[in-house]
Amino acid sequence: MMNKLLENERIDDLHRNHYKIIQNTKKFCFGMDAVLLSGFARVKEGETALDLGTGTGIIPILLEAKTKGKHFSALEIQEESAFMAKRSVELNNLQDKIDIIIGDIKEASKIFGAASFDVITTNPPYMTDNHGLVNPNKEKAIARHELLCSLEDVIRESSKILKTNGRFYMVHRPFRLAEIIVIMEKYKLEPKHMCFVHPYINKEPNMVLIEAMKGAKPRVTIDAPLIVYKEPGVYTDEIYDIYGY
Repeated sequence: MMNKLLENERIDDLHRNHYKIIQNTKKFCFGMDAVLLSGFARVKEGETALDLGTGTGIIPILLEAKTKGKHFSALEIQEESAFMAKRSVELNNLQDKIDIIIGDIKEASKIFGAASFDVITTNPPYMTDNHGLVNPNKEKAIARHELLCSLEDVIRESSKILKTNGRFYMVHRPFRLAEIIVIMEKYKLEPKHMCFVHPYINKEPNMVLIEAMKGAKPRVTIDAPLIVYKEPGVYTDEIYDIYGY
């Protein structure tokens, strides 16, 4: 049976369209950053979207619930994560709307072809080899550190795959923002919107949500900041709304 749970797996409620997702408690589970990206990204009616490095498929499943996109594809290099993502797609009866493909982000343009998507989303590894300790758990290390692909790999391949005026959505860390912008402009992805995410109103941001457009003219809008907690353990109304609680 495709949806039989394996050791250490559980089914979590996504609070959208009664959708659920399979996760492994001993491996890498999705975090708030993926959920925030799904609330930030726009997929219009009739558009197709691709999620690069999808993990267990959280972003395409949430985008299918939140948008009127025509079809969603997702690329994942780790076979175990891709298998969980496929089973979650089947669990929610979304086989006609979401495809999970096993493959390498560095080869994405060869897998899908040039100018093949309207929208690309990605929640890539935030850390290089020089940033922090690498987790001894292989799956978590690959998700958090640039072991199998670099930031430039993600942006380069996204630019190739996007149609002209297609949109690129990414969540990342503010301390790498200058590097992100330089690489985006190198590959003709023009930043259009940014939203800084702060854990508390008086704390510096620890995430940044970025929308870029392929081949657009320079002009970036900084959106109002998104505050996660209004007090310890209590989300702001904006976060509750994004989660669908």
